[in-house]
Amino acid sequence: MVQSSVLGFPRMGVLRDLKKANEAYWADKISQQDLLAEGKRLRLAHWKIQKDAGVDIIPSNDFAFYDHVLDHIQLFNAVPERYTKQKLSPLDEYFAMGRGHQKGDVDVPALEMVKWFDSNYHYVKPTLQDNQTFSLAQDPKPVREFLEAKEAGFQTRPVLVGPVSFLALGKPDRGSSVDPITLLDKLVPVYVELLKALKAAGAETVQIDEPVLVFDLRPEIKNAFKPAYEAFAAQGSAIPSIVVATYFGDIVHNFDVLPAFANVQGVHVDLARHPEQLEPVIKQLGPNQILSAGVVDGRNIWKNNFQKSLGLLQTAIKALGPERVIVATSSSLLHTPHTLASEKKLPADVYEWFSFASEKVKEVAILAKAAIDPESVRAELDANAAAMKARAESTRTNDPKVKERQEQVTDAMHHRKSGFETRYAQQKTHLSLPLFPTTTIGSFPQTSEIRVQRNKFTKGEITEEQYDEFIKKEIDLAVQIQDELGLDVYVHGEPERNDMVQYFGERLQGYVFTTHAWVQSYGSRCVRPPIIVGDISRPAPMTVKESKYAASVSKKPMKGMLTGPVTCLRWSFPRDDVHQSIQCQQLALALRDEVVDLEKNGIFVIQVDEPALREGLPLRKGSEREAYLKWAVNSFKLATAGVEDSTQIHSHFCYSEFQDFFHAIAALDADVLSIENSKSDAKLLKVFIDESYPRHIGPGVYDIHSPRVPPEEEFKQRIQEMLEYLRPEQLWINPDCGLKTRKWDEVKGALTHMVNAAKYFREKYSKA
Repeated sequence: MVQSSVLGFPRMGVLRDLKKANEAYWADKISQQDLLAEGKRLRLAHWKIQKDAGVDIIPSNDFAFYDHVLDHIQLFNAVPERYTKQKLSPLDEYFAMGRGHQKGDVDVPALEMVKWFDSNYHYVKPTLQDNQTFSLAQDPKPVREFLEAKEAGFQTRPVLVGPVSFLALGKPDRGSSVDPITLLDKLVPVYVELLKALKAAGAETVQIDEPVLVFDLRPEIKNAFKPAYEAFAAQGSAIPSIVVATYFGDIVHNFDVLPAFANVQGVHVDLARHPEQLEPVIKQLGPNQILSAGVVDGRNIWKNNFQKSLGLLQTAIKALGPERVIVATSSSLLHTPHTLASEKKLPADVYEWFSFASEKVKEVAILAKAAIDPESVRAELDANAAAMKARAESTRTNDPKVKERQEQVTDAMHHRKSGFETRYAQQKTHLSLPLFPTTTIGSFPQTSEIRVQRNKFTKGEITEEQYDEFIKKEIDLAVQIQDELGLDVYVHGEPERNDMVQYFGERLQGYVFTTHAWVQSYGSRCVRPPIIVGDISRPAPMTVKESKYAASVSKKPMKGMLTGPVTCLRWSFPRDDVHQSIQCQQLALALRDEVVDLEKNGIFVIQVDEPALREGLPLRKGSEREAYLKWAVNSFKLATAGVEDSTQIHSHFCYSEFQDFFHAIAALDADVLSIENSKSDAKLLKVFIDESYPRHIGPGVYDIHSPRVPPEEEFKQRIQEMLEYLRPEQLWINPDCGLKTRKWDEVKGALTHMVNAAKYFREKYSKA
């Protein structure tokens, strides 16, 4: 018998139920007991979906109120002292680490949050001390949720982040210098204690995720697997059997680590992204070890091609026998929407191409049956083959005019007319920029009134003229507030935009859209990625109307705000039948037209955001990474190089961990880069000195993911730290990211302090 398995299920619920409950709790609208009850309801509902689909191995402990890595920080009592000393409840302490806490006498910022590998999900980074200790939390969450499932009639396989990955993905706290992996000897006994508790609760098998195995690992991390898993093996039957899970890449380059797993029950590999690793992995397995074959894609929304998946499964079964093969999702389904059944407005033909989480668990179960007895699921196999054929032959996918334009792209189209020094001399005069210019990243708060009016317009309850007038009033308000704050370069606030990718996708040919296909990005923040189904083009200007109006009522330069081609691609569900470089170039050409149109209409500062550039970076160094950077950089340059020297091009990046590909950042040739930096060590900016970076930089001076308003002195301290690594004339002052999710009182308070801090340094350096 071939078993079926799911590595994890989305947490939010059908209608973003967890998001709504979390935000209600944060707003003191529901009690802690209410929130915990909603979490239990969601877990029970998700286990039932998987059991009803026929899945054999159902995960538990894949649920988190905020983030699964944050769960482990609290699980192992690795909570920094600045949180524990506040004496908050465990749940409030948990949320304080995730989003900060500023209430009463308590004022603590959030821990650093970074992208989970190359996905758009964000995890909270374990932040460790030189004198770090670990201990198991009372009433450990994995045990509690396993027992909760057991009581409800679900036998589950608990999911844990493995000890090596937990440490490898961590960092030393500010003021500490510890290499996290050196803490392994302290952490492993706590894992052993947890595994024994799970065994005592009745867990037969545990899934231990070690996704760092897809990275190029330094020796200290590679060498950590052996003692950790030997310690587990030494426990014998006192702990559950272990399946080690990897995903998002291949593990062939780390085969020398596999002997460390000699005593685990099995190994999971991602065959959706790297099917070529199947046979090499099979050869590395021990004589009785199980292969968990991740053939159902946990990262995309396309229906599984059963014929291709069954080919891989038959190879595995032939080599190992059916009892040693598990059909699985490639990764957790966290990265996919909840259910396709909620989509009532998709075109009928396109609907048949997709599979969301609730459908993917059915695919896993069908494939497990089909691998042994295809006739038992013949109707499902035939329907799948028909869907594959219909998509391949669809006229939606190909636009000859788009392909013709791509053929006409020249090298000259990727370059500005002059170098930076010439450009900046013109820009400084044209824009009248002071020292330490202040700006924001783009969006201002999306108030409930904005959402109500957008919803009315979408439903046809108000006219386009009425909606346009409402948007103008919101832009007027944003400009007025920026006047009062004294910022130097304005934004229009983006009140008309629902999402930084969806908004553009809705105005481009080649996309389709969903109504309820939400995916968790971080905490309670969800996104609804558009889906690329065909060749991409721009039928008409997308942002010119609002930006032109904003400039007409502004005293200062107004930034036009666009989402870059790489981010539009990465934060959509891309096609899987065309290489991503082709899709990205199509997006770049569409955005090039928009950039030129903005300039023609009086917008001389244009920000083209690429927060997903690093996210798209292949996880391993080498030719694949360099190839990606070449087409990604060229796409950005193609989108932005069509303007005059006097027009200033900005770009924004999430996170400042770009030392490994700094040459690509420099090659973008943007006049100003803003980067998310407030929770990172300012020492990371040293790369700009080391590489003699000539252009301008705006490292974020405060964390917009938290409602906390930093005091003015904190802004001054951050700017002073930055000036140790950047020249005064090079430094812009701005928040980490857009302010869409914040409230106006938070925004005004923080920006007032930010502008005052910038003025302080402007006066200081003007006198020098």
